[in-house]
Amino acid sequence: MSLQYQQHIPSNFPDEAKTWIYQCNRLFAIQEAFAIEEKIKQFLSEWNTHGKPNKGWANLFFGQFIVIMADESSRKLTGCSMDSSIRFIKDLEQTFSVNLLDRQTLAFIIKDKIQLLPLSQLKYAAEHHFIDGDTLYFNNLAATKKELLENWIIPIKDSWLAKRLQPLLQG
Repeated sequence: MSLQYQQHIPSNFPDEAKTWIYQCNRLFAIQEAFAIEEKIKQFLSEWNTHGKPNKGWANLFFGQFIVIMADESSRKLTGCSMDSSIRFIKDLEQTFSVNLLDRQTLAFIIKDKIQLLPLSQLKYAAEHHFIDGDTLYFNNLAATKKELLENWIIPIKDSWLAKRLQPLLQG
């Protein structure tokens, strides 16, 4: 599985561009991915702040993650703009019968595939060596373009999970 995604991130957005990552509870089918691309285009064409278009970008990665980015260097997003992006994500959830807002499920690369793990089972997975400090983790908390580029897919030992699993990762 190729994890090369950085070349798909727009270079004309500043490092501080706000980023939101929405992880799906399953892989989208190819037909769904094409439909999502169309829905993303439609959303971005209508996404505005006080009637003025936002400089936004979005993409589906690995068939399972929707990344939305906003360049606020010329105009800050308002609460209404943020609300409309959440409405867009909720619309996708309803249309495709998926969950994109669950922050209690984590994604890892295990045996060259994206595997989802409920946060409540993290300790069990480490104790039974399903994951270790070198297991790649999708850090969906990356909040800027720079963080997306540098800290989205990282080893567990370099993430916030390391502190939570410290004794288990050393053993």
